[in-house]
Amino acid sequence: MKAPFRSCVSKKTSVKKLLDNRTIVLYTGAMKEKRTIQTVQKRIAAFFRENRRMPTFAEMVSLLGVKSKSVVNFWIDKLIQAEILEKDERRHLRFRKSSFAIPLVGSVQAGFPSPEEEALCDIMSMDEYLITKPEASFLLQVSGDSMIGEGIMEGDLVVIERGRQPKVGDVVIAEVDGEWTMKYFKKQGKQIYLEAANPKYPIIRPKTELRLGGVVTAVIRKYHQ
Repeated sequence: MKAPFRSCVSKKTSVKKLLDNRTIVLYTGAMKEKRTIQTVQKRIAAFFRENRRMPTFAEMVSLLGVKSKSVVNFWIDKLIQAEILEKDERRHLRFRKSSFAIPLVGSVQAGFPSPEEEALCDIMSMDEYLITKPEASFLLQVSGDSMIGEGIMEGDLVVIERGRQPKVGDVVIAEVDGEWTMKYFKKQGKQIYLEAANPKYPIIRPKTELRLGGVVTAVIRKYHQ
């Protein structure tokens, strides 16, 4: 399963390990993002997710990596114009809406929930449920059938988290000898290799280089348009 997303992964690396005389594994470090409406939104949303409140303007100076509150004002105005943020009656900033927020009504077994079970339990934001670190995550659409044993099908969306240290058995995105793929992260002694969740695909052992782009943290499938 190839993953054509070269532009999504930084070439900057933070850790470099020599596995044997011919294979080098490069762990992709955190990408220094260009400041855009989207990246500013992600940083503010990540702060809100962690602290359950909006950051102050003073906190935004550090949060956005800028030098003055006037620059913060510039980006806040941009977010308001883009209808991402708004000011309430007290002139406090807030997000215009909760992305993908839908009612969470409980759990269901093999059948339909009773009217009592359908009572509203909470409001859940799907991105908040699926994504732990939005500032380090991105989506990728799956192509191919090499991970069907893991329940990852062609056309699914997967959430990739950059910078997470993979454990044996994690599903990872990796560049092997110049080609990107999605497979299980495996180890044999000190040697790292990749394994599909479909027996018709062989084990992948890098000849020269294995670059880890991120760990799959969630899978999203849509059944109806």
